[in-house]
Amino acid sequence: MVDGRAERPSPKELWADIGGLKVRYLDWGGDGQPLLALHGLASSAHWYDIVAPLLRDRYHIYAPDQRGHGQTTNAPDGYDWKTLSADLVGLLDHIELDKVAVMGHSWGGNVATNLAANYPERVTRLIMIDGGFLDGRLFPGATWEAFSHRVRPRDVTGDREEFLGRLRDQLGDIWNPEVERIVQTMVYEDDDGQIQDILRPENHAQTIRAMWDEPASVTMPLIECPTLIIAAGPTPERAGTEFAETRRRMVDAAEKNLKNGRVHWIPETIHDIGYHKPQELAQVIGDFLSEG
Repeated sequence: MVDGRAERPSPKELWADIGGLKVRYLDWGGDGQPLLALHGLASSAHWYDIVAPLLRDRYHIYAPDQRGHGQTTNAPDGYDWKTLSADLVGLLDHIELDKVAVMGHSWGGNVATNLAANYPERVTRLIMIDGGFLDGRLFPGATWEAFSHRVRPRDVTGDREEFLGRLRDQLGDIWNPEVERIVQTMVYEDDDGQIQDILRPENHAQTIRAMWDEPASVTMPLIECPTLIIAAGPTPERAGTEFAETRRRMVDAAEKNLKNGRVHWIPETIHDIGYHKPQELAQVIGDFLSEG
């Protein structure tokens, strides 16, 4: 037991040389069908640490640190959709997986959709976890300047105590020792004792440029496989806001653009559904994958 809770199973930490990258990935084991799990922007493979144990009896989950994230090589370029997709195909080849189901959270949903669009023969089913549908051109008064400001790097200033204190305040009752451990895999402490995102600002800039130049509306019609959008329904204090309504329009547009897609809303939750409602998220994922 740890802190009165049963210890969760741990994945194997493995490495793959893919092109010029040294990619670190977590292998959760199991005999089920393979499932590739892609984290969001400025996140890490550990985002799935709470959800993966709930699925590992049925699925063999592989969760990589993507280019410039976690412990994978912090490459100076290659944050366009085609290169990111090719990185993942290289990983699948390394693991010797011909086809996989893919799920992606947030920006990882965008990477997942582009993988499915660029390499349809490698993806059997696709799950977008509150991501992949973000389309900067659907925001009111859409301009590149407004979009780049909206998705600018988060505030990670201060020392470790200040950084964790801000997140603890933001997440409230959701905060627990596991979340505290997970969020620290996304940052590092510099020589001055200040916390910094592992994803460098110049690489963050490349990712959001790709999101603007090739938005979800371009990618969705190219996807052939069955697709599920798992969207986070707003918490009561955000319901009815302009942001919540814009998100709903984006989800509706994505569903309309998909040839074989549907939406499942998880009500009254946060963007990081895996922290807040992991059991419900795992149930929805499992139900969708079991159809195929």
